[in-house]
Amino acid sequence: MVVILWRFYFNMPKKRFHHIPMFSTRATATVSVALVLVILGIASLVGIAAHGLTQSVRDNMGFVVIFNEGVTAGEISDITDRLKKDNAVSSTTYSSPEEILDRWQKMVGEDEDIMSLAGVNPFTPELDVKVSERYACADSIEMLVAPISLMPQVSDVKINAQMIDSVNSTLHSVSLTLVGIAVALLVVSFVLIFNTVRLSVYSKRFLINTMQLVGATPGFIRRPFLRESIVNGAVAGILASCMVAVMLYYCRMFAPSVKAVLEWGDAVTVMAGMVVTGMLICLVAAVFACNRYLSLSYDELYK
Repeated sequence: MVVILWRFYFNMPKKRFHHIPMFSTRATATVSVALVLVILGIASLVGIAAHGLTQSVRDNMGFVVIFNEGVTAGEISDITDRLKKDNAVSSTTYSSPEEILDRWQKMVGEDEDIMSLAGVNPFTPELDVKVSERYACADSIEMLVAPISLMPQVSDVKINAQMIDSVNSTLHSVSLTLVGIAVALLVVSFVLIFNTVRLSVYSKRFLINTMQLVGATPGFIRRPFLRESIVNGAVAGILASCMVAVMLYYCRMFAPSVKAVLEWGDAVTVMAGMVVTGMLICLVAAVFACNRYLSLSYDELYK
């Protein structure tokens, strides 16, 4: 009896369920949108990291004022106060001869003891001056340095104008490249998402025509497609955000330098933008796709 029932069950004609292809189409569209949003999210995070790195490099631009041996504390204080009042100066750091000697000794090691060789500390006080981002170029720094170098209390002013110009040129090229890549990715992502949503609506084009035949208004027909597209975009954005969050977590874990240029707050902002972007692009694509098939006749649906 068991053998007979077993054979009867497996020889029965199986019913076909039509909701699986529709679910598969919707899932494919959602995953496709999510993958595109992941690429956009990564590009946005790279842009934010590059901007943070650029800001860090610009904040460290400046010059070093080296004082004479006979300079007094009052003269150093007067020069420091004068520089702090200048809008081009963002910060100043004073280093005594002892601090400079200690840094130099740590750099060269204990094998070369300059105090035992020279008998005295050969270093003089220094003032490390950082300029603001607006003035972080060679011409502006040279204009700022010119009157300082003429002061009798100043022995020398160290400034690497060639390095500053090189850094500015490199940062400008990197910024333009990132902007170009971001625009290209945005265009490509919109085209891919638009085609994905259009295919999803295309699979229901006969349903749209049937609803038109029974007297449904364009707004009534369009509403469920728009609602579904918004939900799909939100789900795709959430999936993409989760993938980007996992990648960022491991990047911050295995590459500590990432922490210095990319904070979680910036990442959360990008992830929220990914969800909103997914919803907006899917909504716009659904509107265009629905309008297209609402204007087609029954014979044109087969083309």
